Amino acid sequence: MMELLIDIERVEQLVNLFGNLDENIKRLENHYNVVISSHSGQIKLIGETIDVTNASRAIKCLLEIINKGENLTAQNIDYVINMVADGDDDKISRLTNADCICVTAKGKPIKPKTLGQRKYIEAIRKNTITIGVGPAGTGKTYLAVALAVNAFRAKQVNRIILTRPAVEAGEKLGFLPGDLQQKVDPYLRPLYDALYDMLGAENFQRCQERGDIEVAPLAYMRGRTLDDSFIILDEAQNTTQEQMKMFLTRLGFNSKAVVTGDITQIDLPGDKKSGLKQAVQILKGIDDIAITKLTAKDVVRHRLVQEIINAYERNGEANESKG
Repeated sequence: MMELLIDIERVEQLVNLFGNLDENIKRLENHYNVVISSHSGQIKLIGETIDVTNASRAIKCLLEIINKGENLTAQNIDYVINMVADGDDDKISRLTNADCICVTAKGKPIKPKTLGQRKYIEAIRKNTITIGVGPAGTGKTYLAVALAVNAFRAKQVNRIILTRPAVEAGEKLGFLPGDLQQKVDPYLRPLYDALYDMLGAENFQRCQERGDIEVAPLAYMRGRTLDDSFIILDEAQNTTQEQMKMFLTRLGFNSKAVVTGDITQIDLPGDKKSGLKQAVQILKGIDDIAITKLTAKDVVRHRLVQEIINAYERNGEANESKG
């Protein structure tokens, strides 16, 4: 058995570290099979040597997060545990020192929560076209919208254009009520939600009425040249190869484009090939185009989302090995 002490500078650090009813510490104790307690400004860890060592590394990472003024959540505790397991805990400063991307209408700062997200954000900032590929819940669309709003507020671009292919996922557009715009609006709802969060509903409505923000299905992009714009193509796995080429060639001067999608959730008919999969293959190595891949480790939704994604990946690998 091993015993280790970690010095704590302020009581506030202990309060945040332990969490409500010690829920944060219990999470660490259960994972590392150690006993953690606090005594006179110190944290005491007792357990097997390897477990105590890893738990202490996790605690030091969490204290660094706390020292940057952030509250701990189950999500960032689990992420730190994964970082320790991968030997990446020495990179925690890359997260804690990350700049705020944007501030929401409610005053909440938006920052990357994983190393993968930070790499994705850096790619968007440095390149004219960025392709972000990854599973649901990794923040691909939300972070891209945050960067678009930030660029718009800073007057780096004159407008924001968000688009998605209106592909039916087991439902038929014809059965939905209303005209064409009303039929496709449900497909664009996640983009509206992200903009409402960043700008507030009233501000968003004003920007949309002035033409500063446009949310439209991909078909509306044909024949246009988009100058001075921040353009986001969401759910790009559901574009055909022809649609993807059409979208990428809309890019005008002083514009930036972000393409996001999850190649494991393609809803195209069986005879259609995904434009996103093709673009990832043929655009590699082109200067000013970045291809960033996020993984289940970058999921920032409920813990179960990450586990569901991992389960499906394991099932897919098992089926491939059988074949």
